Amino acid sequence: MSRKKTNKLRKRFKKKASSTFQKINSSLEFDQFLYQEDIQGSIAHAAMLGSQKIISIQDSKKIINGLKKILREIKLNKFQFDSNLEDIHMNIESRLEQLIGEIAGKLHTARSRNDQVVTDIKLWMKKDNDQITKKIKILKQVLIKNAEKNINILMPGLTHFQTAQPISAGHYFMAYYEMFQRDYERFNQSKIRMDQNPLGSCAMAGTNFNIDRSKTTKMLGFGKTTRNSIDSVSDRDFILDFLFNASACSVHLSRIAEEITLWSSDLIKLVNLGDQVMSSSSIMPQKKNPDATELIRAKSSIVISNLSAMLNLIKSLPLSYNKDLQEDKKLVTSTSAILHLTLDCMVEIISGLKINKRNMKIALRRSYSNATDLADWLVLNLGYSFRDAHVLTSKIINYAEKKRLFLNDLKISEYQLFDKRISKSLYSFLNTKNSVNNKKSFGGTSFSEVKKMIALAKKENKK
Repeated sequence: MSRKKTNKLRKRFKKKASSTFQKINSSLEFDQFLYQEDIQGSIAHAAMLGSQKIISIQDSKKIINGLKKILREIKLNKFQFDSNLEDIHMNIESRLEQLIGEIAGKLHTARSRNDQVVTDIKLWMKKDNDQITKKIKILKQVLIKNAEKNINILMPGLTHFQTAQPISAGHYFMAYYEMFQRDYERFNQSKIRMDQNPLGSCAMAGTNFNIDRSKTTKMLGFGKTTRNSIDSVSDRDFILDFLFNASACSVHLSRIAEEITLWSSDLIKLVNLGDQVMSSSSIMPQKKNPDATELIRAKSSIVISNLSAMLNLIKSLPLSYNKDLQEDKKLVTSTSAILHLTLDCMVEIISGLKINKRNMKIALRRSYSNATDLADWLVLNLGYSFRDAHVLTSKIINYAEKKRLFLNDLKISEYQLFDKRISKSLYSFLNTKNSVNNKKSFGGTSFSEVKKMIALAKKENKK
């Protein structure tokens, strides 16, 4: 016979919970997504209770079979969630009692919702972490591909958003590879810290029952078991890790999105975006707007704010568990959804990105990007200190600007107005391709160095 769902946790109180309190207290809306992890943890706990003879093997099997039936019901959309039961844990426990009777109450022996919820969120986040790192890896592969395709393309390298020096376009793409490689490493490193099983810590002090925490650790696929029951239920450092990692990754996504937005502008036009990631204006028919990059840039702010919110949430919490921590799941799921979407979108953007080679050449030719090469030539060939070479190069540029000429356009006689020893060999040094290829220091922009770094990245990305 079907039993009515009731909230047994209200027996201590003389008055029924008000509707306002129920609304603020219920977390079902944002912990319902943990149903699979909650059932997974409960099955492991029930199996452990049976093996330790804390409950009978028969009762353990009934509980496990009931939990498996509930999982099927939820997946088939046949499960009725009730917000009056506060959270996903009590919804599942209440349904279990409907299915198998009072035996269901034995499941909560030697555990609390405090260790239950942190176990659930860790199990979910471990899987999500793996999915995110897979997407970062795909983005790195796309960057490597673009870098390899554009090694020999010259482009203006910028500092302060001013033309600085000529670089290989491949070198530019590999700069972003390095950023996302660090993101990849951070997510993997934080997963190691996250991979500790808190189940069995109970409310905050451990339990009187002879539980075997190592068994649930193995059954749930955790690498280790947490060592302090107080810290186990109150720790949310693993969420801070995740939110920081996501924020750093989102900042990198925003930076490249910002550059693509600017460089694809009609005023600059150094790159062209694919039509599949652009939209039009409702009034101006000629427009192709880079909405994808703009939205990636915008959504990064939400991820960063979620990190800030989590820091503010826990900064003043006393040990151990506090209901404030109920809010952490909204921050995690919001951040996760945004990061998945923006990573997918950036892969599409980079895959369809085309470099405007002609405009790149014009931008370099109409600049003083080879000024540092002039200073270096004076040091290498005429024995100048770099500071003196810097001063003389500044004077030559001022002269060229007045003449409305660039360094390659000045005659040797004009150079010799500043130092008679300057020879025509300077022009080869000022050539933008030679300028790039002369930067052979480890990690520099020369074609040979870029090829080396691409080879290293390919090897690294296979791991």
